[in-house]
Amino acid sequence: DAGSSVEEMEFNWDEYLEDTGATAAPHGSFKHVDTSLQNGFAPGMKLEVAVKSDQNTYWVATIITTCGQLLLLRYDGYGEDRKADFWCDIMTADLHPIGWCEQNKKILKVPEGIKDKIPDQEEFLQRVLKGACSAPANLLEGLHRGKNPLDLIAPGSRLELQNVRDSLEAWIVNVVENIGGRLKLRYEGLEDSDKFDQWIFYLDPFLHQVGWATQHGYILQPPLAIRSLKSEAYWQEILKKVKEEEEESSVPTDLFKDKPVIGVHSFSEGMKLEAVDPMAPFVISPATVLKVYNEKYFMIEIDDLRPERTTSQSYICHVNSAGIFPVQWSLKNGLHLSPPPGYPGQDFDWADYLKQCGAEAAPQSCFPSLTSDHGFKENMKLEAVNPVDPEEVCIATVTRLKDSYLWLQLEGSKKPIPDCIVNVESMNIFPVGWCETNGYQLRPPRKAIVNKQKKIAVVQPEKQILSSRTVHDGLKNQELNSSDSVVINGKYCCPKIYFNHRCFSGPYLNKGRIAELPQSVGPGNCVLVLKEV
Repeated sequence: DAGSSVEEMEFNWDEYLEDTGATAAPHGSFKHVDTSLQNGFAPGMKLEVAVKSDQNTYWVATIITTCGQLLLLRYDGYGEDRKADFWCDIMTADLHPIGWCEQNKKILKVPEGIKDKIPDQEEFLQRVLKGACSAPANLLEGLHRGKNPLDLIAPGSRLELQNVRDSLEAWIVNVVENIGGRLKLRYEGLEDSDKFDQWIFYLDPFLHQVGWATQHGYILQPPLAIRSLKSEAYWQEILKKVKEEEEESSVPTDLFKDKPVIGVHSFSEGMKLEAVDPMAPFVISPATVLKVYNEKYFMIEIDDLRPERTTSQSYICHVNSAGIFPVQWSLKNGLHLSPPPGYPGQDFDWADYLKQCGAEAAPQSCFPSLTSDHGFKENMKLEAVNPVDPEEVCIATVTRLKDSYLWLQLEGSKKPIPDCIVNVESMNIFPVGWCETNGYQLRPPRKAIVNKQKKIAVVQPEKQILSSRTVHDGLKNQELNSSDSVVINGKYCCPKIYFNHRCFSGPYLNKGRIAELPQSVGPGNCVLVLKEV
């Protein structure tokens, strides 16, 4: 920042964790990130694959696991025998959906290795394909072949976004950027202004494919905040243009299949509750159900008793919205409840307040159940969006936990802010390394961690085939830290191996898998195979 005396330095998560003695929050705790890394293929799906020993014939294979655009396959007939499992690249391998051979007059033939196990090919195929799930044809051919479905939400794509002030309205938005599923959106018709841009994760329940509003009986019109900026004729022209270009700018409908389903709520107008304002999630405050739109949506307003107030803090909720709690939740959990502005005195009492307002508390049954089974612990590190400036993603430390909620201290934000209250399933929190993986700038801490001088160990193996023993013998007299480098046969070897959806090693190693190093690895090459355990 201007006038700052802190020197900008390259940030390194490994060194930062080592120097602070902290640990990273487990990658499995970020469900929305795991979902975004899925490639549309799933273990158990079947396809028809060219037989390696005879490229003119094909056989049915089952997907064992996936890694980016790589599939681990096993020919049907091997049962639980893993010795013949093989990897293939979706982009280059001869792969097809079930039924392709029959349609294209190609030969299905049992591979030599299991010929003696399948005496009757027709009977075997009828049995294994009964009720089987074929790999989707659109992911094996055409423009979508080998692509991560998420990458299909490209800049220029159009979506519909529900109005956070009126859930019965929606308007078209343009994708400006797609950062690992985190979308920068701009309202259609405001191409010349970024003032109203929003950052929203693609799985947000308020985001939909074009056509959703009309199909579900919602009003398609610009939000009130931008409606007056243009004429009614201009907005109607925009709608006409969008309809004409719908096919070329729309995104596949199945991208939204993993979105949370919004259930039916039981709130009534006038009910009182405790809530966290999503625009300023720093305190828990008394709130009121201001309006019920339908069985899915209702509006909450943060209570403000000041007679001179000119604005209100209100927003749309649904039954699974984060940051809404029953009356007395703060007291029961030893947390501070911030009295409404204008409340007489500092000692807030819910019983007196309900009596004073002539209101009733929303019953416990209205609220989603909370869980402590999420993997987060105090002092763990992660990356989180700054709620005051959504362009910023900062280093975050868990300072407190309570049921399904985290209190996060953000480091490096342009303007210091209090600890943020977020739900463990928030789509504005990410695992360590997410920004680097997706090429986005992570705000570094103010006290930069100075890069230590690194040592380089040089290994000159006698054999061309490397083994763990070779590397060990070359390093046993070296004093190395986890961030130091190793040179083998003139090539640098990274101190640690990272897994993300941009490399063929696939996403972060999932629980229940380990990495194996095949025996036939030549100099300068490293191949990792994921193995179920």
